[in-house]
Amino acid sequence: MSPEDVVAEQLAAYNARDLDRFLSCYIEDVPVHAFPSGVELTDRSGPRFRERYEALFASSPNLHAELLSRVAHGRIVIDQELVTGFNNSETRAAAAMYEVHEDKITRVWFIE
Repeated sequence: MSPEDVVAEQLAAYNARDLDRFLSCYIEDVPVHAFPSGVELTDRSGPRFRERYEALFASSPNLHAELLSRVAHGRIVIDQELVTGFNNSETRAAAAMYEVHEDKITRVWFIE
């Protein structure tokens, strides 16, 4: 799979709220940071990453991320999205950079 394919798969799994499929796109201890500050957003390693998205998917039955644009450059994929149904009501614009290696997302930056 290309890096773009991996990111597309995780987005499809996110929209389906399919936790196992979503997690299968990431390495186990995926670091997630704010960009450009580099601040680690949360401890998303191991079970905490699973628990965070398990709770989000359960509490947000209308969760959906609409892809507005995607740029791929080598192992880096940048998505701009409109996320609706977050925590069952909130709408927010989001932009994320994903680093992909060997068919897994190995690092994520959410653009501030």
